[in-house]
Amino acid sequence: MEISAAGRLEVRITTADVGKRVSVRSLIEHGPSGEKFTDTVGVLTSWDNGVLRITRKSGESVRVAETSLVAGKVVPSAPARRRGPAASYEELARVSARAWRPVESERLGAWELRAADGFTRRANSVLPLGDPGVPLDEALAAVRGWYAARGLPAYVQTATGAEGTQERLCAELERHGWVREVTAELWVAPLAPVADLGGEPSGVVLSREAGDAWLTRYRRKGVSEVALRVLNSGPSVWFATVPDGPGAPAAIGRCVVDGRWAGFAAVEVDPARRRRGLATAVMAALARRALDEGASAAWLQVEDDNAGARELYGRMGFAAHHAYHHHRAPQSSAPAGDGAL
Repeated sequence: MEISAAGRLEVRITTADVGKRVSVRSLIEHGPSGEKFTDTVGVLTSWDNGVLRITRKSGESVRVAETSLVAGKVVPSAPARRRGPAASYEELARVSARAWRPVESERLGAWELRAADGFTRRANSVLPLGDPGVPLDEALAAVRGWYAARGLPAYVQTATGAEGTQERLCAELERHGWVREVTAELWVAPLAPVADLGGEPSGVVLSREAGDAWLTRYRRKGVSEVALRVLNSGPSVWFATVPDGPGAPAAIGRCVVDGRWAGFAAVEVDPARRRRGLATAVMAALARRALDEGASAAWLQVEDDNAGARELYGRMGFAAHHAYHHHRAPQSSAPAGDGAL
């Protein structure tokens, strides 16, 4: 908190600081254990009618009454140095988008509208990297119309928690009634240590396509032709399988190599075979192939509530880079296809 030379707390932010990262302390009426104050750190996304809206790294939006402010200051926009390879949000957003390509897309200024018959939100949402070229109200109306014409709900994918992310857009979407349905994180790590974790290759088969055996383990059943096109898309795609007799494989995984980046997805293990190192073996085999193709850094996406995966990836050296979210338009119906992350 900002403290004056006389030792008093001071509010040193104004409406001119909207869009900046701030730290504020405010009064609370009924705090736990008699606490009188609460601290909030995030991007100041609006300050209207006596109310501040601050968007935290997690994407949570906090409303703070101006009259309750005790102290406040602008803090550096760049977060503390992270573990893992250096990268901007925009670089990772573009790399991850190329690893999960839609079957149809259209530009709205710097926004990309993406559709793939409802197979995952990643391939059926707007990627808003810049200005749509029209006022926001008009852009959102165009988005809703574009997805409605395809029988799909309208989603916008946003990000928070890193320099250059979209806290202000998140706040505007919420102000327009768009609902944040899913929050996940994009994690990064050096690639070589991941390749070293699996020891010598043992039983992991790599292929260029998601074959029938691989698909029997993939958790999204009844994969359509459109879904296969999405799964097989990307600059250099590899699928890993650990065979387990005539039935479904014991484990699978997918990796897309794109320049210096290797993106991991669909790492799944037979529930009866978990905690035996199969997920690690799959990722290590894919990482070795990515190293052979010149990659040096790794990324993956993990949902907030997947505690097992987060523990595994943390042990492998991955750390969160930013959070990302999918906002659904108000009164937009549920996806006709697979609406998962």
